[in-house]
Amino acid sequence: MQKASGSRWLLLAVIVLSLMGASFGQIGISVSFGPPALPVYVQPVCPAPGYIWTPGYWAWDPNFGDYYWVPGTWVLAPVGLLWTPPWWGWSGGVYLFHVGYWGPTIGFYGGINYGFGYFGHGYEGGRWNNGQFYYNRSVNNVNVTNIHNVYNVTVNNVTVNRVSYNGGPGGIAANPTAAEEAAARERHEGPIAAQNQQVEAARNNPQLRASANKGKPPIAATDKPGAFSGGGVERAKSAGAPYHPPAKGNVGETSRPNQTAASVPRPPENNPSRSYVPTHARNLPAPPAPTPRNTGNAQADKAYQQKQEQLRAQEEKEHEQLAQQQEQDHQRMAQQHATNEQMQQMERQHQQQTMQMEQRHYQEQQQMQRQAPQASHNEARPEAAKH
Repeated sequence: MQKASGSRWLLLAVIVLSLMGASFGQIGISVSFGPPALPVYVQPVCPAPGYIWTPGYWAWDPNFGDYYWVPGTWVLAPVGLLWTPPWWGWSGGVYLFHVGYWGPTIGFYGGINYGFGYFGHGYEGGRWNNGQFYYNRSVNNVNVTNIHNVYNVTVNNVTVNRVSYNGGPGGIAANPTAAEEAAARERHEGPIAAQNQQVEAARNNPQLRASANKGKPPIAATDKPGAFSGGGVERAKSAGAPYHPPAKGNVGETSRPNQTAASVPRPPENNPSRSYVPTHARNLPAPPAPTPRNTGNAQADKAYQQKQEQLRAQEEKEHEQLAQQQEQDHQRMAQQHATNEQMQQMERQHQQQTMQMEQRHYQEQQQMQRQAPQASHNEARPEAAKH
């Protein structure tokens, strides 16, 4: 039980501390100053068929109070789905991080020009056809000897703006199109494990922090997630613009709306592990299975396992009920043709609901663990029984 409870503890803390998430409108951490400009770099060659380019972006690490660069990379994509990149947007006097997601169509990503097919709206780097992904060679680095599903469509993208955020002073002036608003109401999937691996590797690399590289990261792109060395790594050619971060005393950041880090148990400081935590109950991991105990008291062990099973059944039921409620919310908003702002408000509510449920379950599991039967004195110290 201890191992399972520990992982749940991490999941709870990550809901507040991590930048990753599951669906459109989920907002990560808000920061008082904007991220650096997008660096200039070359796209590595596509490693194999079925990989889709996911552009690099600036993320925020609350532990260091600094932006860090998540290198662009090729990802083996879920079949039939496309990647809507994450983006920063100005709102209410702060910069909010909007999480990327996989979906059947591309949603709004702030009008940010990430390049390589992501030129502010939609995606012009490729398309799915009968379960196969076809690459537009005019914007992708593809070796036609290894990849045969290619085509050429010229994209008019002469002016490149390296600004990495939407709205606010100097930000991109872009609003979602009707098609992007419709995409926001579709069902989505969060970043896959390989993308989370890329984020974790970037977060743990001090050279990728903006304060260290001044907007010109030494690892700007990789041919595969987590591969931060070797021939598939591309350095940034230059920073997108001079980067002048504010003094440390002027840096501010807060957790997601309606949530505070103090309300969630924090993981041990010596354990830097973080996991992807989705916003919706339907994407949460199942409650931990009961852990058998062998204390030497068979009756107490059996009674404790029955209590564990009852708790797990109760938690599974609550997971299912919340998942159904949130799915009904999505259907209702789609029928009402909800606006982008209404969708974001709904997602924040879902996020809070999910966090509160997980926090309650964690506390219940901790209480259950305190009630666990202990080994008898003789069982715990067999040496003493011999004397």
